[in-house]
Amino acid sequence: MAGITDQPFRQLCCQMGAGLAVSEMVSSNPKVWNTDKSKRRLVHSDQAGIRSVQIAGSDPQELAFAAQINVENGAQIIDINMGCPAKKVNKKLAGSALLKEPALVEQIVQSVVSKVAVPVTLKIRTGWCENSRNGIEIAKIAEANGIQSLVVHGRTRSDFYKGEAEYETIRAIKKAVSIPVVANGDITSAEKAAQVLQYTGADAIMVGRGAQGRPWIFREINYFLETGQLLASPSLEEIRSIVIEHVKELHKFYGDFMGVRFARKHVSWYLQTLAQEKQFRSIFNALESEQDQLEALTRFFDNLN
Repeated sequence: MAGITDQPFRQLCCQMGAGLAVSEMVSSNPKVWNTDKSKRRLVHSDQAGIRSVQIAGSDPQELAFAAQINVENGAQIIDINMGCPAKKVNKKLAGSALLKEPALVEQIVQSVVSKVAVPVTLKIRTGWCENSRNGIEIAKIAEANGIQSLVVHGRTRSDFYKGEAEYETIRAIKKAVSIPVVANGDITSAEKAAQVLQYTGADAIMVGRGAQGRPWIFREINYFLETGQLLASPSLEEIRSIVIEHVKELHKFYGDFMGVRFARKHVSWYLQTLAQEKQFRSIFNALESEQDQLEALTRFFDNLN
């Protein structure tokens, strides 16, 4: 999730129990690598845990080169994005648009796998649209050409994020290939994670939007899968600590100007989990300095006690 799963958020999710956190999507086009945004996404060596970097593009040679550069910069897994539904990505025949081109999918996978010594994984959707749900075909191409595991989001590209994810196609893909399959889409609770795993037979689940404002969802899922019981929700004091430390890390990572802006959207998601405080959200979004944000959050949580 570009602009969301940055290094501070990935680190937090791993601390909260995520087994693997994949980087923001990195373009395979070297012409854009000199921007501040891309430079931040190309540094992986100081991350904790397994470093999985997602690359996006449509040119097999460019993608292979991007994979090599990211491995040199510390990536331990290369993940190819063929699931993004964004129009600006798809118009370049990248992301989920590649699902319409199985022959090109094969060329890309072969090119990337042949150029790096680390595992290469793939993220897809179930197809481009309802009439071309070819996830099984793409999965078989991936398996035959060296992909080590496959994440499947239970929607087509034309679905974007509308409606509900369907898991029947993921179940069929799992039966069709022998590589690990990871189920993704609408997993917003521990119970839902268990249901999706049981129904699809998937080897793991991936949580995306369900972790926004609730990074503790990972430990809740782990606990439920291990014990069959629901873990108690975090206390207000723990949420306070998580939010304030997260905001501090955003400030440190992005600097004063951009850190303040990235903090706004994450705090907005945290506030939604507290089911209140629209007034505070508007106040917080108007603040322009790191110190003002931290002081406002301290006052906000003091008033909730």
